[in-house]
Amino acid sequence: MTGADVLIKALADAGVEVCFANPGTSEMQLVAAIDGEPRMRAILGLFEGVVTGAADGYGRMADKPALTLLHLGPGFGNGSANLHNARRAQSPVINMIGDHATYHRKFDAPLTSDIEGFASPVSDWIGHSESPEQLAEIGVAALEAAQVYPGQIASFIAPADHAWSETSAAAPKAKALTTPRVTDDTIAITAQALRQGDTSALFLGGRALRADALWQAGRIAAATGARLISETFCARIQRGAGRVPVERLPYFGEQAAEFLQDMETLVVVGSKAPVSFFAYPDKPSYLPAETADVLTLADVRHDALDALTRLADALDAPESPAVLQAATTHALEPGPMNMLELGKVIANHLPENAIVSDEGATNGMGAFAYTGYSAPHEWLMLTGGAIGQGLPLALGAAVACPDQKVIALQADGGAMYTVQSLWTMVRENLDVTVVLLNNSSYAILNIEMERVGVVNPSDKARSLLDLSNPTIDWVHIAQGMGMSASRAESVADFDQQFADAMQQQGPRLIEVILPGYMFSNPQG
Repeated sequence: MTGADVLIKALADAGVEVCFANPGTSEMQLVAAIDGEPRMRAILGLFEGVVTGAADGYGRMADKPALTLLHLGPGFGNGSANLHNARRAQSPVINMIGDHATYHRKFDAPLTSDIEGFASPVSDWIGHSESPEQLAEIGVAALEAAQVYPGQIASFIAPADHAWSETSAAAPKAKALTTPRVTDDTIAITAQALRQGDTSALFLGGRALRADALWQAGRIAAATGARLISETFCARIQRGAGRVPVERLPYFGEQAAEFLQDMETLVVVGSKAPVSFFAYPDKPSYLPAETADVLTLADVRHDALDALTRLADALDAPESPAVLQAATTHALEPGPMNMLELGKVIANHLPENAIVSDEGATNGMGAFAYTGYSAPHEWLMLTGGAIGQGLPLALGAAVACPDQKVIALQADGGAMYTVQSLWTMVRENLDVTVVLLNNSSYAILNIEMERVGVVNPSDKARSLLDLSNPTIDWVHIAQGMGMSASRAESVADFDQQFADAMQQQGPRLIEVILPGYMFSNPQG
């Protein structure tokens, strides 16, 4: 067997089932090894950002890592933005990065680069094979690093000669890992703070937003009156009718600070204390009130479900939450599309156990608000702020969960970053409905320009935020990738098309035409 054969066998033995790949010449032996391993599915992405974003979506839904195969340092660099998002989501991902043969590096060929330099900003762990015999060991070590609770980005470098050389090394076995638990003292201190605080809240992120953990948080709320607040952008939240509802922290910093200003006690679980997404002149960066008592019950690396369960028991909380989300159907207002009616339509037709990948930006807010009343479902968000995540995230989620309908709620600007995702969705026949929100604008940036004091920009500034010259035709783009596509300009159009899509299997795109952004002081 070659070093590549032993490596891929070891990863398959450990349960790695999918490789999202965009390989090059130096990875051909790795491609051959994947081809010879029937337990590992190989999925081609036409851009490395699709590959890494898909691995993120897969990891969020499967709670185990997929493998990526990337071509040297520049190939990894192309995928780094979505690895930034994946790292912020604490997703488990293994990056297998090809390299020149060790003896070839000294010649400084055109693709020679500092691969570790590319990888280090978006990796929690980096390994480098030193021999054909060690290649599989490094791969398994990367797997173990990726599985550190709740997940990490692990990258390893595989020189071409280590992959193609024969070796007698046996496939190593991955070690089982334990998840750290918070101490009894932490539980006791937090329970005392919640008993004493007049106004308190649990600030929840990461695994604390899964349905079982939210159930325990609901018990705590029933015992103490604490509010339940989620991160603004979370990796995965399980929500909908019959589940414990959570308030979402507002996006804009001053609104978030006002939202939290009365909290005397803020208990952080699975996250860190909230901060503003960006800095603004004369506006707060750290969002809790200066007088608030901010405690961390469990950081992102501690078992959130265990911590919440033990805290609920320490508080003698009731066995069930006092509040569960009710189900509601929303009446539609006919006419042209807007973000509120968009949200109502999606909420009314969202099937049970659906997965929503939300990069809807300004026009996605209505969908999140109204779908809280829908059937139980999963919601995935843009965790790191690097746009172009939504389509590949949906792709990876659909690979991880083939029996669940996936909806990609996708703004037009971000979609252009990873439009190649549509091709892979079609090739793999994934059950993804893309709701493409077309307002021909980077609308959030228009808002942000006003927020920093620019209320009357010139045509030059406006042109940097405008996507209408030329107008992007998403129906034809999707059809060019082999995807069924339609356009909705009215509420009735979208209601019919989305309802149909939820009853059908396979990839589909609905382009929703929405009004563009207007400045509040459009003079000149």
